[in-house]
Amino acid sequence: MRKPILATILLAGLVVPLLALSQQPKAPAPQQKPPSKADDQEITTLKFPVDLVSVVFSVLNRRQKFVTDLGQEDFQVAEDNVAQKITNFSRETDLPLRIGLLLDTSNSIRDRLKFEQEAAVDFLYNVMRRRQDFAFLMSFDNEPSFVQDFTDDVGQLTEVIQKQRAGGATALYDAIWISARHRLANPPLPAGKNPAIRRVLVVISDGEDTLPSEHSRSEAIEMAQRADVSIYTISTSTDWMSVTGTTPQKYHFTEGDKVLQTLADETGGRAFFPYKIEDLGQSFADIGTELRSQYSLAYVPTNRAPDGKFRTIKIQSTRPGLNIRARKGYFAPRLPAGAKAPAQ
Repeated sequence: MRKPILATILLAGLVVPLLALSQQPKAPAPQQKPPSKADDQEITTLKFPVDLVSVVFSVLNRRQKFVTDLGQEDFQVAEDNVAQKITNFSRETDLPLRIGLLLDTSNSIRDRLKFEQEAAVDFLYNVMRRRQDFAFLMSFDNEPSFVQDFTDDVGQLTEVIQKQRAGGATALYDAIWISARHRLANPPLPAGKNPAIRRVLVVISDGEDTLPSEHSRSEAIEMAQRADVSIYTISTSTDWMSVTGTTPQKYHFTEGDKVLQTLADETGGRAFFPYKIEDLGQSFADIGTELRSQYSLAYVPTNRAPDGKFRTIKIQSTRPGLNIRARKGYFAPRLPAGAKAPAQ
């Protein structure tokens, strides 16, 4: 029987509270301005002892089909190239989703805004389940704005998505950092004894950060990793596309495309480069299938030093020919000033 996971469980360097929130957060007023970096400086680094590291991951075969029938004996995990003992393992086939939908409404995508809106709505209708999955909407141009807080009502989300208008520069990295820290780090949890969820950011953008953000790309990725968030990106750029027959193909990545790919790779998500709205159907189906076809393993790290450093995680399968997609690692916590480190 699988052992219960006790308090102070660490997910990507961030403790997921095991006591469910008594209430879901109240929806903010439309276009609510998020806290600034200065306002939130004292909570950027979360300080907790390392007890258990948990990783959600996907397994694909050579044909890029999901493999969902593996057991704990089929995997090995290493942290900073040091083998770790797997203490918990499960097939996470139906976890509730907590989704942040980030919609680029800057001038750079003005001609593709309708595409973005249709993409966002299609994604929600393809993936979300009523009373199980919750999503929020953030738009970003000169600054990020929470347009709709967590809800399971796809119709309500659709309405606010369709009201968005383009204008201004692009504060992409701020949008990711703020969404991860202020929504997905502490989302509404399911009722009952099991608080397990999947945290996902879906970024629909051309990938260009044209406004000097308060947070850098590395800071945005770090916050997503700390909050155990996987980023899925959908590019709105059709530059460097060629169409052979009826199949569009990306033959050269723009700088924005490379940013979107990096965001996905570093957090265990995926990047998509559709040409027209009809190309999105399979992409959304793939995201939905992946989010419900994953595994979870956990281990007590041999290095328990609360030094705040980034630690790499590598999961390998003992079966040949399989590709594992997971986040690259996590940030160890850092103890408060004056506190003593736990014994190793």
